[in-house]
Amino acid sequence: MRDSHCCGFATNLLLLMDLSAKLSQQQTFSPHMQRGLQLLQAPLMELRGLIAAELSANPVLEEVLPVSNNLEELVPGEALPSKKEEALPWEEALQFSGNSREERQRSFLESRPSPSTLAEVVRAQSAAFPSKEQPIVEAIIGNLDNWGYFRMSVAELASEMHVSEAAVEEVLAKVQQLDPPGVAARDLKECLLLQLERQGKGSSLASRIVRHYLLQVARHDYLEIAKALHLDLAEIRKAQGVIAKLEPHPGRPYFFIEEGGIVPDVIVIAHGDEFVVRLNEEGISRVQLNDQYKELLAKRSDNDELRHYLKEKIQEARSFIHHLEQRHSTLLFVGKEIVRQQYDFFKHGTYGLRSLTMAKIAQALDLHPTTISRAIVGKTMETPYGLFPLKYFFTSGFENSTGKEMSSEVVKAFLQQWIDQEDKNDPLSDQEIVQRFQEKGIALARRTIANYRDQMKVLPKKLRRI
Repeated sequence: MRDSHCCGFATNLLLLMDLSAKLSQQQTFSPHMQRGLQLLQAPLMELRGLIAAELSANPVLEEVLPVSNNLEELVPGEALPSKKEEALPWEEALQFSGNSREERQRSFLESRPSPSTLAEVVRAQSAAFPSKEQPIVEAIIGNLDNWGYFRMSVAELASEMHVSEAAVEEVLAKVQQLDPPGVAARDLKECLLLQLERQGKGSSLASRIVRHYLLQVARHDYLEIAKALHLDLAEIRKAQGVIAKLEPHPGRPYFFIEEGGIVPDVIVIAHGDEFVVRLNEEGISRVQLNDQYKELLAKRSDNDELRHYLKEKIQEARSFIHHLEQRHSTLLFVGKEIVRQQYDFFKHGTYGLRSLTMAKIAQALDLHPTTISRAIVGKTMETPYGLFPLKYFFTSGFENSTGKEMSSEVVKAFLQQWIDQEDKNDPLSDQEIVQRFQEKGIALARRTIANYRDQMKVLPKKLRRI
């Protein structure tokens, strides 16, 4: 009996050892795969260092001058033009990379020492507005994003402040006449039109093109515009030259990220009812194989050691370029899918956030969930509502009585709002908060509310009472 037991134990031990060996084998990645994972997981700042190190270590790699982002990354459904023309300076807001890299860097550095913020600049200019308008001015300033755009609807602001929409429109129009030109615009079109009006060109051909043919300009389809307006192509190009000098980001001189700060990996820009998604490639070197080394390898040589060295370095370079491109495309696809799945958030803010899992994104992109996990780790997204970690968009959630999903972040937002607005002499109890959610068709346990309070560092009722 004892022998049988020992025999069974030995058999089980062998099975466990075999299973352990198989698992260890499955988790062993080749250097080629490890490099791919390293690049995929690297946030922007780390990626810059990895590329610089590879350029230094591999002589067959060379840096190439950066080019504009592809239009197809920005305008969904639009094909990339067959003939690439020089990008317009204001195109950064749609495609859009702007002037030469040197000019953009010089402009950035020149603007960087500015001691004032955009809010301070606008507030100083609006100090002479009537006192009754000042609360609306402050609300508008509070809803300006980093680029100087007004990111709230007039109706929402009017409702929040208990004033008429006409009153908000009147004050907004006055703020839009302040410096920098284009400030408080609600979208790119309005931003450019405000600048043209400031220049006395509100009725010009350039203004007409911006108003009706902005996407055609983004595609460099000037011939289509000429046909539609029954004008010569030369006239369209002249107007395009005027548009090219406009600033798509009025708040640019007042916005910079300090060294050591967070730099977004993905940028989302509102354009009407759609959202443009692009990668932040600022400071990212583009690399390619040096043709001279390829030619040297192709030539017959008696130096086998040199040929072997070059062949090895070229293979490493191609592998690095492949993984780099794969990293970019994966991150861009993930960013676009996040925007598609979380459209209500990008349209309405936190209250539009839905529950979302990595498995759902992976299924939509035909990728493995672990790939999604590695692609988003440590990375951030610049949105019309500020900077968010990509992980922020993946949350658990609840389903209300109508079957609509609601993210746990939305639940926390409601919780925070109610606590901020509660009577401090008689704060809300957890049970009262549960009842408020029930009125919204969301069934939550009192323990869940308590857990959320703990996560948000909100004290219980008796400790919140004044």
